[in-house]
Amino acid sequence: MKTIGELLHIPYPIIQGGMGNISNPILTAAISEAGGLGTIGVGTRTPEEIDQMILEVKERTSKPFALNIPITVTNYAKEMVELAIAHHVPIVTLSAGNPGKLIPILHKEGITVIVVVASVKHARKAEEAGADLLVAEGFEAAGINSSLELTTFTLIPQIVNAVQIPVIAAGGIGDGRGMAAAITLGASGIQMGTRFIATKEAPMHEAYKQKLLDAADTDTLIFGRTVGRVRRILHTPYADKLMQTEQQGLTLEEYAKLTDEDKHVLAAMEGNLEEGFLNSGQVAGLITTIPSVEELLKSMMEEAALQLQKGTNLLKEHSSLS
Repeated sequence: MKTIGELLHIPYPIIQGGMGNISNPILTAAISEAGGLGTIGVGTRTPEEIDQMILEVKERTSKPFALNIPITVTNYAKEMVELAIAHHVPIVTLSAGNPGKLIPILHKEGITVIVVVASVKHARKAEEAGADLLVAEGFEAAGINSSLELTTFTLIPQIVNAVQIPVIAAGGIGDGRGMAAAITLGASGIQMGTRFIATKEAPMHEAYKQKLLDAADTDTLIFGRTVGRVRRILHTPYADKLMQTEQQGLTLEEYAKLTDEDKHVLAAMEGNLEEGFLNSGQVAGLITTIPSVEELLKSMMEEAALQLQKGTNLLKEHSSLS
């Protein structure tokens, strides 16, 4: 089996989550420049907007980056695939839908395909469809999650056991200890979203970053369960309104309106926490600093190596006592 580095041509086995409509070329390029895999998230943007974003990323870095296409979220999945091909984007991440019809088209152009999954069943189907790698995402993650609500800790080893292709762990990872844990569970790399927001290069509003710095372990909420949706958001005044609305009775149409991508941009990019929401993973409670992306990735690699060595030494110590 090839390593993540060999498949994606990156020094560090760390990739950026899609981030929807708050995805931006500045952060994407910074992550790729620092040795990870930056990602442009299509979200609900138009092909014209994504075209310009791809061009800007290419101006900022010559390193590999990915395009995330959420199949059932965007109205332009076909057009986004065409953009990836036209711009020679080396890696495409497919999520939120059946990737089966798109993978052969991308492979024909030599594009590496990553598929996001949240269960063993979907992992097997993605592998059968031709995925090169999988991102297995637990519901600790920010934003839209699977209604199955499987945790990263239990999901990763089960999917690793079920498939032959590399698995990237996502959900609840924000430091080197989480990275070491994911590797111990059998993952070949990790994906992060929330942790990258709290970096110097991320052009999100300072209110967003400060909320992450201030967050405790219980400061994320799940909105939408009553209508079969699972979205993890940060505790804010608007989040309180959302939770009250759901308690009073929520329809799927109301859910869609209340969690429109524009409302996420309103809070994340403009700092309006009264009228917009902030996606956030449970990892928010771990965030206490705002490093540069380069500092973050380097420190995570060092911490992960240290934790893995400490674990090995601990096991050796216990073995010698038995």
